[in-house]
Amino acid sequence: MNRRRRRTNWFGIILLSLLVLAGAYVDRFIVPNQPQYGVPSPTPTRSPESFVTEAQDYFNQGKLIPAIASYKEAINSNPSDSTIYVALAQTQVFAGQYKDAQDSASSAILLNKNSSMAYAVLGWAMSFQGNYLEAENNIKQALTLDDRNALAHAYYVEVLVGYSYTPTSPPGTLEKAIEESKVSMNLAPDKLETYRARGIVLEATGNYQEAIDQYNQAVKINGNIADLHLSLGINYRVLGFYDQAITEFISANSLNPDDPTPDLYLSRVYATNGDYVPAMQYAESAIANNPGDTKLRGNLGVMYYRNGYWDKSAKELGFVINGGFAENGAPLNAINLVPDDARLAEYYFTYGLALSRLNKCGEALDIVRMINERIPTNQLAMDNANAIIDRCQKNLEQTPIPPFPTSPDLAPAPTATPTSKP
Repeated sequence: MNRRRRRTNWFGIILLSLLVLAGAYVDRFIVPNQPQYGVPSPTPTRSPESFVTEAQDYFNQGKLIPAIASYKEAINSNPSDSTIYVALAQTQVFAGQYKDAQDSASSAILLNKNSSMAYAVLGWAMSFQGNYLEAENNIKQALTLDDRNALAHAYYVEVLVGYSYTPTSPPGTLEKAIEESKVSMNLAPDKLETYRARGIVLEATGNYQEAIDQYNQAVKINGNIADLHLSLGINYRVLGFYDQAITEFISANSLNPDDPTPDLYLSRVYATNGDYVPAMQYAESAIANNPGDTKLRGNLGVMYYRNGYWDKSAKELGFVINGGFAENGAPLNAINLVPDDARLAEYYFTYGLALSRLNKCGEALDIVRMINERIPTNQLAMDNANAIIDRCQKNLEQTPIPPFPTSPDLAPAPTATPTSKP
């Protein structure tokens, strides 16, 4: 009872309490933020706006595929924003991904049924797939929602011009396109799409130099859109300015190297100039981009013929007449000989000439019969059919016919006679 009680060690108690509190703090705030072995470090989440900005930068540089990828990332970050779907659809149209553009625009409409731009781009995308009536209905819906939507008017021009080339278009379709191009120009005189639409309608009405001027205005706004250079090249080619056409087609090809169209046009222009070796090389490049396109096979067959490769020419042109399969297994559908298709007629009679060069006159004369039966009013085809007969009747050394067939566009182009300016 006489033992003295120990005094409380307040210093130890305070120190122990501090250690407990420090341990709790480390466990709650420090440990969770430390990198763990085998677990990837968290990365900051990007805003959808940053992806959109990135996509716009890619578009301005002509890098359409990366732009599409960035827009899709923006959609993943914010799947409820209809405007991103619209921007994606517009880019997909310029990239030639028309079905994907249609799907993107349709998604935008599901999110916002009052989006004039969504309906406009939907109609634009559908027109490239040949669905002109549905395309026009969507454009009209876009203008019902906003009649001052300049891009909707511009897209309407493209729909109407495309429709005017079909046999089912009603009277006045092209005249309507002319009026729409003027409306678009009045509403947005500084837009790429406005100049492009005006160029398209001028081209359709035979005012090729004026169309070139409009396309050049669009190029000043964005010189990295392959389609604009392709349009410029086509109009220069019609006017016989082949050097300028080649320059524009090469620009289009460099901006969109996966598209066979610039290669095809380069092939034809070089052949027109008599430069058959580069013509053949570009024809081969077009096939490399799209091995399953039968018409590209026909063009390559023509270029092989003009370089004296009769067997290769007959093989490629045989795909046009008989069908078959490409090297990668893609089906090549035969194309029936019909009137009013000068290019197809060229493929047929060049095939017959190649066969006659190879002394396969039985097959060659079958082609002659087709020409006589199906396109007897095509004087060019008939002349070459007679050349096939002559070659099959005589030895090659005694055949007094020219070594190459006449072609619908390889002779010097006549000077275009513009119609009245729209």
